[in-house]
Amino acid sequence: MDTPSAAPDQLRPWIANYPEGIEWQTDIDLTPVHEQVLAACAKNPSAVALDFLGGTTSFGDLAKQIIAFAGALQSRYGVGKGTRVALMLPNTPFYPIAYYGVLRAGGTVVNCNPLYTVPELSHITANAGADLMVTLDLQQIFEKGEALLEAGHVKSLIVCHFPDALPVAKKVLFSLFKRKDLARPSHSPHAASIVRFSELVGANLTPQAVVIDTHNDIAVQQYTGGTTGIPKGALLTHANIAANVSQIDKWGCGLFYPPSKVVAVLPFFHIFAMTVCMNTPLSNGTPVMMLPRFELKALLDLLTRTRANVLPAVPTLLNAVARADTTRAEQLASLEVAISGGAALPDEVRHAFSKKSRALLAEGYGLTEASPVVCCAALRVPSKPMSIGLPLPGTDIRFVDVDSGRPVGIGENGELQVKGPQVMTGYYENPEASRDAFMDGWLRTGDVGHMDEDGYVFLVDRIKDLIICSGFNVYPRVIEEALMTHPAVEETNVIGVPDDYRGEAPVAYVKLQAGQSATEAELKTFLSDKLNKIEMPKQIIFKDALPKTLIGKLSKKELREEYAQTKAAGK
Repeated sequence: MDTPSAAPDQLRPWIANYPEGIEWQTDIDLTPVHEQVLAACAKNPSAVALDFLGGTTSFGDLAKQIIAFAGALQSRYGVGKGTRVALMLPNTPFYPIAYYGVLRAGGTVVNCNPLYTVPELSHITANAGADLMVTLDLQQIFEKGEALLEAGHVKSLIVCHFPDALPVAKKVLFSLFKRKDLARPSHSPHAASIVRFSELVGANLTPQAVVIDTHNDIAVQQYTGGTTGIPKGALLTHANIAANVSQIDKWGCGLFYPPSKVVAVLPFFHIFAMTVCMNTPLSNGTPVMMLPRFELKALLDLLTRTRANVLPAVPTLLNAVARADTTRAEQLASLEVAISGGAALPDEVRHAFSKKSRALLAEGYGLTEASPVVCCAALRVPSKPMSIGLPLPGTDIRFVDVDSGRPVGIGENGELQVKGPQVMTGYYENPEASRDAFMDGWLRTGDVGHMDEDGYVFLVDRIKDLIICSGFNVYPRVIEEALMTHPAVEETNVIGVPDDYRGEAPVAYVKLQAGQSATEAELKTFLSDKLNKIEMPKQIIFKDALPKTLIGKLSKKELREEYAQTKAAGK
């Protein structure tokens, strides 16, 4: 257990406004998550732990497979402390088995997004020194693993057979109609370096005991920053990961305990889903309802079938659910709480969702370097609208002036900085980036916002997205929020572009609702009483689709590149 250090409560105005039953200064459980999950498995082995497309895995079976996989990793590959094992898996039962198996063996998990390109995966695996990778035999994913073998970035592949994750009926149908989607690892020119996951688990080997140093042993090396530069490996200790699970658990006031059911449509390889959709519920013996990717019909069918009540999501997913004509209130009737994270939640999405669902919609905030959750709106009672809530138990925050680094007062905008047991130790083999990530021991988030007198946190924008127009700060989120109030606008993303007169100017990209129309002039007229002249977009560009990151967040990177290319071409 770890207890936050004492400090005057006036420095923490949020404490006085904590929901009833939650204490800021509380014991934080630092027991490694794999030990917590295995204890939950032993407590109720017959209960359902995982649901994948209707096929279920009990807690007892989950434990057996975790233990067997850990034993195989140790005996066959020598996995132990310091060994990096890459996981390139979508949401399937294989992911939690592999994840907790690696941790039980003493190794470190290196998450890899299956949708990354081979060069991106090459950087991550080479930088991490992850000689061993666990992946899937779906052709599109397997061929990337095979390319990594070919290039020597990994030395061995453990391949999971996708149909083994399916319930019997779906397995038969897949074998009949989708077999061409499967790779044939035994026919690979690198077959000698490939082994079946089922073979390793089937050996049923017992792992040696491993004594974990929770504060120093790295549980997860999570790569971040790929949209802004070369990805860096954030070093998250067993204590970091366990602390955030404990903090979320306390914040939930029992939400993550049975009979709750948590939906995992966000990918486990992303830090938000890893912690909120997998580690927190499973460590409490709560079942996880998985989908391999987001499809609206599949999600609505899952909610109808399982009656799941907790939905962690990103704003674009909530927007898709709320705006779709096919979404009916009865399909969302089981939902008690939806937790929005990963990006700012537009107020219009909040309102649209509330018309379809009576679930409490709570916005949270975090970053990879904090395992990830820092702040969250209350999960049992309403919070202040447009706020990301209050700091979690044991978490300290402050806001500092972006230029001088001096702390700012209540209500003044500055960079959000964080301290807490969930904060990383630094970046892997990158001392310069590690130094830059901290200021006087505080983790720099790169996000600008302020705290009100009650301790509620409000974010304005990313520092890197700030637009300087004629010397004035313009925040893209302010423009985006204004545009989203127009009934024809479905999605929008605002970037800063070079401007000869103002230095920089905002340009808005807009996707309209299906069947709706609007012109640039109409939208600018609509915005005229909502934005000042400096904030008014220089140009509004309409697109059929806006680029998103691999977890569904709207992405500015591609829009900046597109705009630059268009200008260079003289269009």
